[in-house]
Amino acid sequence: MAIQATRLKALNDVEPRAGGSYVLYLLQQANRADCNPALEFAIEEANRLGCPVVACFGLLDGASGFPEANARHYAFLLQGLADCRQRLAERGIGFVMRKASPAEIAIALSKDAKLLVLDRGYLAIQKRWYTEIVEGVETRIVQVEGDVVVPVETASTKHEYAARTLRPKLHRLWDDYLEPLKSRTVKHKADTLGLKSEIDISDPEKVLAGMSLDTSVAPVRRFTGGHTEAKRRLKAYLQKSFAGYGADRNRPEADAASHMSPYLHFGQISPVEIALAVRAAKSGSREDRQSYLEELIVRRELAMNHVFYTDGYDRYETALPDWARKTLAEQAGDARPHRYSEAQLAEGKTHDTYWNAAMREMRETGYMHNQLRMYWGKKILEWSPSPEEAFKRTLRLNNRYFLDGRDANSFTNVAWIFGLHDRPWQRRKIFGTVRYQSENSLKKFDAKAYLETVEQLCAAEG
Repeated sequence: MAIQATRLKALNDVEPRAGGSYVLYLLQQANRADCNPALEFAIEEANRLGCPVVACFGLLDGASGFPEANARHYAFLLQGLADCRQRLAERGIGFVMRKASPAEIAIALSKDAKLLVLDRGYLAIQKRWYTEIVEGVETRIVQVEGDVVVPVETASTKHEYAARTLRPKLHRLWDDYLEPLKSRTVKHKADTLGLKSEIDISDPEKVLAGMSLDTSVAPVRRFTGGHTEAKRRLKAYLQKSFAGYGADRNRPEADAASHMSPYLHFGQISPVEIALAVRAAKSGSREDRQSYLEELIVRRELAMNHVFYTDGYDRYETALPDWARKTLAEQAGDARPHRYSEAQLAEGKTHDTYWNAAMREMRETGYMHNQLRMYWGKKILEWSPSPEEAFKRTLRLNNRYFLDGRDANSFTNVAWIFGLHDRPWQRRKIFGTVRYQSENSLKKFDAKAYLETVEQLCAAEG
């Protein structure tokens, strides 16, 4: 039940402030009040230091908002924060939310904190916040890595070439990290502090309506944010749909997916919690469990490895291996039988009925099955005027419409379309030796049944 020492990292050489009133925890990557190593560490330290715990969240808005985030993303985020705040209150933990950056609120509230606890993300913007916090906070700062199973630098000290090079390293380590995390008892309640939030998150819709952000991409009904909803979905999935995952996971119409990716992206559920539930599930075979853990741990943490060790993971010229950029450049002048503008792609106005359906599912519900994401991205490469423009389009569309866009997985999966974590294949026009995907891949599942599923899902969105 202990928090593994390799999850902990002191970011400065300062002792806890003697006169502080509380231990401060910045909710940033892990937006949940349970199964959260950073929060449990904050509680341990507060109990040791004889003070309450206060959690805080900085809500970016307007021009300073999170890059590419819109009303769809913020609605899900705010629903999750409302759920989190309620659970924090039940545990006796304070919660302060302000319109500020994560760094700004952490620095401001740390002035009366004995200790500041951070969780950890791997994107460039998150790294900038951590740097700003270290420079602006005068008390002790401890970072706790809790949104991967195996801490990134423990798993590997370098950028991994492919899943096959990271997989054995993770397999050797992950049993040590797949342990339940006990909820610590809060000995000192925060309600005596008198701290108040500037934002009443109990009404997420009202908060959303008061924000200045892109509302052209609307919130979805298909997914509701929060740890409570994530747990409910996971339980229902393991009871009804998990059996056969190994065989059906690449069939979009089979309903074999758990739909945990938006909750993982927003830190509303722990990957360890999911993995333990999958291991303990009474349904499903050994193959089902192995296949699911491959996606949840190996593939997801390969993405974390990529963005952590790659400067410019969001740019064509720096995100891709040299061989891929070279072969795509050699074929850049090839004629494209079909060429579409980005607006046509976004509206799903191509000659390909199945691609259009996948784009519609993404645009209207915030989700697309992984099997179709691959086909979707490969076709954008085929239908765009250049590989560089295709990369930009794919990333923009991905980050705009997917609930789990702007994520390490998103940046990595988009780069995979262009050759990352892959090898050279047979040379073709446009693609060179980058892996090609034809319409024949649609024969691997019931494509007509998928069209019917998309129609139903989009109708439910109204």
